[in-house]
Amino acid sequence: MELIIIQNKIYDFRGYKVMLDFDLAQLYQVQTKVLNQAVKRNISRFPIDFMFKLSEQEWNSLRSQFVTLEPIQKGKHTKYLPFAFTEQGIAMLSGVLNSSIAIEVNINIMRTFVMIRQYALTHLDLNLKLKELENKFDVQFKDVFEAINFLFKEGKQKEITKNRRKIGYKIDK
Repeated sequence: MELIIIQNKIYDFRGYKVMLDFDLAQLYQVQTKVLNQAVKRNISRFPIDFMFKLSEQEWNSLRSQFVTLEPIQKGKHTKYLPFAFTEQGIAMLSGVLNSSIAIEVNINIMRTFVMIRQYALTHLDLNLKLKELENKFDVQFKDVFEAINFLFKEGKQKEITKNRRKIGYKIDK
């Protein structure tokens, strides 16, 4: 399973990087209802920092990003608000859903979260070093630092844009 597929299913809510129940169910190849029932049977394993239900506002905000909805299929666009699982909650899911697919998927999800964390730390370290050099040689290299900062921000913007879900528009003629 490609890590990019998983990365595109990770969202930011309430200061956490999370995956939603229906995306996890799809990856685990089970129905969302089955995943949620397994969680509810083991609810003591899922404190609020492991799993929480999206608010109506959060859910509407996310759905508006999808622009168009696919044709309604059973369970595709549920009337219930989805659960959001943090990295720790997803790790806990591997104990609740004890199948070979769940174990394999969880390994890939954990690798994706590690990759995202390493990427963020690498850019943070680089940014801190640039700021340190900028403070040390501010007057002499002001133009150079402005150019580097511009390129850094532009590259970061391209990376963010590259990893976003692609939204297509269908124009009827």
